[in-house]
Amino acid sequence: MKNEDAAKVLHAVRDLTPAIASRSAEIEEARRLPADLLGQLKAAGCFRMFLPRSHGGHEVDLRTGMDVLEALARADGATGWTVMIGSESPHLFALLTRERFDAIYAGGPDVIIGGGFNAQGEAHATDGGYRVTGRWSFASGCEHASWLFGNCVIMDGGRPRMGQAGEAGEAREAREAPEMRGMLFPASEARIIDTWSVLGLRGTGSHDIALEGAFCPEANAFDIFRGQPSVAGPGFVAPVLHFVLHMGAVAVGIAQGALDDVVTLASSGKKRLYARAQLADSPLFQVNLGRAETSVRAARALLRDTGDELWDACVNNPGAALAMAPRISGALAWVTEVTARAVDACYQAGGGGVARNASPVQRRFRDIHTFSQHAAAAEGWFGQVGAALLGQPTGFWT
Repeated sequence: MKNEDAAKVLHAVRDLTPAIASRSAEIEEARRLPADLLGQLKAAGCFRMFLPRSHGGHEVDLRTGMDVLEALARADGATGWTVMIGSESPHLFALLTRERFDAIYAGGPDVIIGGGFNAQGEAHATDGGYRVTGRWSFASGCEHASWLFGNCVIMDGGRPRMGQAGEAGEAREAREAPEMRGMLFPASEARIIDTWSVLGLRGTGSHDIALEGAFCPEANAFDIFRGQPSVAGPGFVAPVLHFVLHMGAVAVGIAQGALDDVVTLASSGKKRLYARAQLADSPLFQVNLGRAETSVRAARALLRDTGDELWDACVNNPGAALAMAPRISGALAWVTEVTARAVDACYQAGGGGVARNASPVQRRFRDIHTFSQHAAAAEGWFGQVGAALLGQPTGFWT
């Protein structure tokens, strides 16, 4: 059941979306969220929506969070993506000790983290912590983040420190793998390298970040993928699986926005060159539009059904949540394929005019195809679903 705060956040976001949509070109040109819009999103509760009420947050359920992110991405893909990353900050901070979590939020609830999940750095063990050197790509929202992190391979004596990893199933055999930890720093200590010149999602400011020989206290190191959250509650059970579903909501929002835009275009009397009838009167256009809309509804329904199942597990049987990992990863891969096809249909129907940078349909096209390049949305995740069905080890999440 949604709490009262959750309903307020969703209502506030829906009130903001017309203004966000009207500023999409501005957001894209700036390659980041404008400061005043960032302030409005904070005031709406976007960056504190998953934070516990004990720390000034709204503690919304998974479904509400997905609805918020879809609504924002429907208005503007880059805004939906950037808020998604920032709103997940409590999940990452919760992988620190409870003492550190409390200290980070002592000054207020709107604390934003950014960084790199890929282990593109080295952390050399030293007294009290680590010396960190690395450069991490795709640090969305890094220009407005309070804290930045980079995932690192732990080095000991000049060599990777090996730990135990395992596979799921009855024949669980230990195997060695390099230990990895996320290294957390105040944003002022990292260098932001302007690299975000890309096809789509241009307004996310996903630049590279870099550190060289920086000291990270042991208390600021955390295990991104296998760490145990220090904060209780269903929202902090298997955080990375929540992240995967959040991504799916952004994809659906981008696709729904493309449908909105092409309907507006067709309703304006658009007629393609050499066509006998207006676009809106074309039976072929109507068929393709109907197919695309049905596909987006199917993607949304799968996400909601999967999200509700995960939330129920997080509330009633936390130990079962991780077993859903293959299906959740497979769901994102499928949703990405389906939403990309729907946006492609909208782009194809729009004719030459949508090839212009000023076209919102073109922006949706670029956004969804940039989204589809994310490692978490790759078709290879379907292999986890297949392996699980065959009773074989799925690897990554176990």
